[in-house]
Amino acid sequence: MTRGCARLALGALLALILAALVALGVWQLERRSWKLALIAQVERRLDATPIAPPGPEAWPRIGEDAVYTRIVARGRYRPDADSYVQASAVLGAGYWVLTPLDTGRFTLFVNRGFVPAELRGKAPAPSGPVTVEGLLRLSEPGGGFLRSNDPASGRWYSRDVAALAATHGVARPAPYFVDASGPRQGWPRGGLTIVRFRNNHLSYALTWFGLAAGLVVMVIVARRRGSAAGEGA
Repeated sequence: MTRGCARLALGALLALILAALVALGVWQLERRSWKLALIAQVERRLDATPIAPPGPEAWPRIGEDAVYTRIVARGRYRPDADSYVQASAVLGAGYWVLTPLDTGRFTLFVNRGFVPAELRGKAPAPSGPVTVEGLLRLSEPGGGFLRSNDPASGRWYSRDVAALAATHGVARPAPYFVDASGPRQGWPRGGLTIVRFRNNHLSYALTWFGLAAGLVVMVIVARRRGSAAGEGA
């Protein structure tokens, strides 16, 4: 390969790298716009009046755009059907207590709140009609904490609605659960849902654009040095 061809190949490679760095920066800016819109949307949901839990006709459309919708549900908890899901909350390590709520039309799993480890199995659901208010959350299939759920032994590491329903023989379970917003005292302790979104896209974009600018500066410096060396020869 001649020197001229080598320079052309190197120039093409540098141009490709520069284009990739700029494209990554632009992509991060687009992601930032999407994230800001998502945050604004969730804030509107949190400020909205609670609605009835979506019924079977709406289940096929339940997705990320429904997360953190405020829900108010009425029904009766199924006795002796509590599940304790390993949790790490602001109060420390312990368990979420999930209980199926019979609404009359379908069954809705409710995360009644957090209990410390010593109260595992000791937080029965109240009897009689109840009204539950909270936030809609999507099912968490499989497991968590790098471990799979083990329904047979009652070891739960994620709030997997389908698996919980199968374990307790629940018919027509909603494909989501509700994080109860109360009570704030006693156990289980509700209202511990953390609504938080990481939004580092601007810093990522600046990093990619900075690398692109650095590459341009390096090329310019290298060309100037090459020209100076040629003139001095």
